[in-house]
Amino acid sequence: MLRIGIVAGEASGDLLGAHLIQSLKKRRSDIEFVGIAGPKMMAEGAQSLFPMERLSVRGYLEVLKHAYGLIRLRRQLIKHFLNHKLDLFIGIDAPDFNFYLEKKLKNKGIKTVHYVSPSIWAWRKNRLNKIKRAVSHILTLFPFEAPLYEQVGIPVSYVGHPLADLLPMQPDTAAARAVLRLKSSDLIVAMLPGSRQSEVQQHAALFIKTARLIHASYPHALFLVPLITRETRQIFELALFHEPEPLPMQILFGHAHDAMQASDVVIVASGTATLEAALLKKPMLITYRMPSLSWFLLKRMHLQAYVGLPNILAGKFVVPELLQNDATPEKLAETAIKLLTDSDAISAMQAEFAKLHDSLRQNNAARVADLLLADFA
Repeated sequence: MLRIGIVAGEASGDLLGAHLIQSLKKRRSDIEFVGIAGPKMMAEGAQSLFPMERLSVRGYLEVLKHAYGLIRLRRQLIKHFLNHKLDLFIGIDAPDFNFYLEKKLKNKGIKTVHYVSPSIWAWRKNRLNKIKRAVSHILTLFPFEAPLYEQVGIPVSYVGHPLADLLPMQPDTAAARAVLRLKSSDLIVAMLPGSRQSEVQQHAALFIKTARLIHASYPHALFLVPLITRETRQIFELALFHEPEPLPMQILFGHAHDAMQASDVVIVASGTATLEAALLKKPMLITYRMPSLSWFLLKRMHLQAYVGLPNILAGKFVVPELLQNDATPEKLAETAIKLLTDSDAISAMQAEFAKLHDSLRQNNAARVADLLLADFA
């Protein structure tokens, strides 16, 4: 029996973890996965000792508010892992939480792999020494990341992104609309306010007011809002409840992929969903809000001109970004309407997305399985 500790901290990590578990189980049936997992990972057989939602906090103030609980959670995990001997530990994203775990476990002789590079290329490059002490190997999703680790002697492998392998180069909008029972003639706007409770709290009213403005120009528009947890759904529904007039808005439990694929335009909070929208070749705009102090501290440390993954990977502004003070209902609605009517801008954006998709297709499942099982043949 091969015993693997695994910790994912949010929906994107859950998706990556599920794909990873699936690929490893195809090679070996005698693997046990235990740690912190989301619903997709648990569906593949992972045992979750604690709810994944406890790690889903972002921003300096939010982390500080939950600091005691996170420290206690880490201690409990370390104790469990050391009492139940691990052959390997895999931390999926959640760097601030996982690097600490990895360092403690590595010091006890356990091989530690970190899956998904933190954004050291955008800010906090001083983290490299900390990472070197924590990880035995790091797996990166994007090609430009590996050289940064090679320069300081951290074992690294570029493995591509599993979504690029899973999603077709030509998305089938009609099929997605059929799954969701939508009319082929409908104007569909997908709105993704984020996976964390704190993100939905920041974005719910913004997205609803934006939908109201778009609806004024397009009375037949339908708005799809996929949310992945009961808690995030309750936050959004409460914000919608306070609207004086009804909106043609459907809140979906999951189905983010279907909602984006069915849409004419996507309004999305910055995060992994921006990459999925790009791989689905959907016109989109990226937005994000956070508490003012968190934003101030982040802006002081950030080195990039852009925050959205499609723009970072392209090295230029391909997708409009409306962040913090620029994230107003008026600006979001105006930008979305422009995207709906500018066929040249849509074509240029989709051409960039196709190039991005091609570069990230690396047969991720086979690469990851080969690397992780190399020492356990």
